[in-house]
Amino acid sequence: MTTHTTKENPEAAAVPPPGAAPAAHTERVPHGHRRLLTRRDRFTLGLMAGLPTILHIALVWVTALASVALAFTTWDGIGFDSITWVGLENFKELFTNNPQFWPAVEHNVVWFVVLIVIPTPLGLFLAVQLDKRIRFSRVYQTAFFLPVVLSMAVIGFVWQLIYNPDTGLINSIIGANEPGKYIDWIGDPDLNLWAILVAASWRHTGYMMILYLAGLKGVDPALREASALDGANEWQTFKNVVFPTLRPTNTVVLVVTIIEALRCFDLVFVFNKGAEGTELLSILVTNNIIGESSRIGYGSAIAVVLLLISLVVIIPYLVATFRKERRA
Repeated sequence: MTTHTTKENPEAAAVPPPGAAPAAHTERVPHGHRRLLTRRDRFTLGLMAGLPTILHIALVWVTALASVALAFTTWDGIGFDSITWVGLENFKELFTNNPQFWPAVEHNVVWFVVLIVIPTPLGLFLAVQLDKRIRFSRVYQTAFFLPVVLSMAVIGFVWQLIYNPDTGLINSIIGANEPGKYIDWIGDPDLNLWAILVAASWRHTGYMMILYLAGLKGVDPALREASALDGANEWQTFKNVVFPTLRPTNTVVLVVTIIEALRCFDLVFVFNKGAEGTELLSILVTNNIIGESSRIGYGSAIAVVLLLISLVVIIPYLVATFRKERRA
């Protein structure tokens, strides 16, 4: 009888009979979305996300937009009342009456050409050799990548000791550290730019090595095996199979090299503050903004030119990257 009643009316079976003791505890199933974060957690997350965002906007975007606006004014940096709108006069003076501007542009171009011609192929060569998993490859990677970890200012101080006319390593080796035979690697306008580029290439080689080594790790081993089965030697395999697959890495290398050529400042500033034939656009910006003249509007105009040159390179790279992600 009891079994029949349970099958006919399950709800009636769930009701306790009269006089029965009520259940000690009944769990309630939560309805809706349970709040997992406390007020303290939300405050902590908001602080961790909001503070870096505010600093990024204030130190990057606000200053960049302020530089663009100040490029059309004259300002000595003392009081906002002294800001005067001059339109395109700063740019006209920059392109026509500044004897340092075009040499600085030329030096930036030379910087890029040297970085793309010497340390980039050398970094690729080192990456190919280390990708063969030779003995002590980790030690070699660390040794070649160590200059990238160091700041450019530290690298400048190190190479200053190497280029010292009296006690420097180079002059001591070639016997040019005696009176009358000195070679002033930093003070000679015909040598200092190339001497600085040697130090920059020393660092850039390790950077390129790591980028190419990461690209080589992503090459499908089946491609090399298929090439070996076809009778191709090591050079033919690299030229016809491996290197074409490094096209995304080559794009990154090109963009990084251009940016490095445009942002080179601290290494040159440590050597000789951009004088004696080592003028660069970044040096001109600094000399006009924080120098004795304090021509903030004029320095901002140079910074805008540098920004536009950077955007010419960065925007096509970003567009190509976004298109590739959409297709994927």
